[in-house]
Amino acid sequence: MRDMSATTTDATLAWDDVLAAFDPVLGLEVHVELGTNTKMFCGCATEFGAEPNTQVCPVCLGLPGALPVVNEVAVESAIRIGLALNCEIAQWCRFARKNYFYPDMPKNFQTSQYDEPIAFEGFLDVELDDGSTFRVEIERAHMEEDTGKSLHVGGSTGRIHGATHSLVDYNRAGIPLIEIVTKPLRGAGERAPEVARAYVATLRDLLKALDVSDVKMEQGSMRCDVNLSLMPKGTTTLGTRTETKNVNSLRSVERAVRYEMCRHGAILKDGGSILQETRHWHEDTGITTSGRVKSDADDYRYFPEPDLVPVAPTRETVESLRATLPEPPAQRRKRLQSDWGFSDLEMRDVLNAGLVDLIGETVEAGATPAGARKWWSGDIARRANAEGSTDVASYAAERSITPAHVVELEGLVTSGRLNDSMARQVWEGVLDGEGSPTAVADARGLELVQDDGALEAAVDEVIAANPDVAQKVRDGKVQAAGALIGQVMKAMKGQADAGKAREIILAKLTS
Repeated sequence: MRDMSATTTDATLAWDDVLAAFDPVLGLEVHVELGTNTKMFCGCATEFGAEPNTQVCPVCLGLPGALPVVNEVAVESAIRIGLALNCEIAQWCRFARKNYFYPDMPKNFQTSQYDEPIAFEGFLDVELDDGSTFRVEIERAHMEEDTGKSLHVGGSTGRIHGATHSLVDYNRAGIPLIEIVTKPLRGAGERAPEVARAYVATLRDLLKALDVSDVKMEQGSMRCDVNLSLMPKGTTTLGTRTETKNVNSLRSVERAVRYEMCRHGAILKDGGSILQETRHWHEDTGITTSGRVKSDADDYRYFPEPDLVPVAPTRETVESLRATLPEPPAQRRKRLQSDWGFSDLEMRDVLNAGLVDLIGETVEAGATPAGARKWWSGDIARRANAEGSTDVASYAAERSITPAHVVELEGLVTSGRLNDSMARQVWEGVLDGEGSPTAVADARGLELVQDDGALEAAVDEVIAANPDVAQKVRDGKVQAAGALIGQVMKAMKGQADAGKAREIILAKLTS
């Protein structure tokens, strides 16, 4: 059985048929832009979004006579990444020239590492959706520089085919990159797409914890090349691979693996052969299209970079950098979940919303874990989503909302000044920029009535006005008291203590 895409002539084999006939083999190459202040081999700035071609110099433009100098912070970051990936760190390694022509690489070669990477032979344990673990073996993590960026104008796809002209921005050329390359990943079977997504997600969390990159996939500071091949069941010889370039979201990584498995399967089932090539991923249609025939290492004519000295970190340097490694994110999450008393579902929701760090900061500032989760993942998250923002932390930062605000708001509730309904009104005012929680509560006149006499009088009036409900409570149907409490709250314009109102009602009707 074949599925045909309406937007491509490529045939795809049904998923179950692919799994019945083939075993997938994955290879993932993740490129990470380091968050250094300057480029890899020069002093140019690395600010994202600067005006085109304003962050360039003779070195990163490859002008004759310009000589590179290695960025020390980038080398230290590479070593820390290698250590966090359980890699061996080279005692001596070199840069090499990777020769190829790209219009956005002004030197016509890329300064990279070839057979002597800074870090090699590592692994990363990845937790899958069901709690099981898949070990991803790391072949290498090497240093290189990024290319510039081409903008193709006049076509409908944003690619060079059909464009009327192209523009090049060299600001990105020379930004430090770490390329992390896995060994061939076998044995994932039907879970290959999930493994790919989980690996990139775990790697992203690790790099963020190391504070070496902002890992913003949507801005290209972290991107994944997905290599995939299929082996017929019962064989051990690797098939021909394709490489889907620059996949820039976790969802797309998973979808690209699944699509390529089905596309390869259709070709192989028909007796065809896979072309070793790069492929372009299309987020809108969920398919890949052909890019260019994939080059092998020999085609790049690597040779040692003559203008840079070898990198030879001492063991003392490596161990001092090892001491700076943070607690592994997965381990930290489990510890925090235990410390906070969150259920698996609650912790998963917090993780999916990207709120672990924000809640942690709020708890450290004095809030309860439950209160921190309630206010960050509740009202403010809904407000952010309603205004088109999926990043609660960024949304809060733009409005100068801090953990201290949550601590203050929770204090107003626990001190008895506000009930939950009032607190939500106050929080809305804080989000609208009206000031701190206390200032908003003062300005809006929000405060629970502390006069027990006034509350008792309101209860008496409500009981008198609702004799049928009051009788139900007298007859033992305590839950009916909720209706009376609601009437008391209405009579006191929401400024009564609902808990105290309940106590008075029950005391009057059940004693």
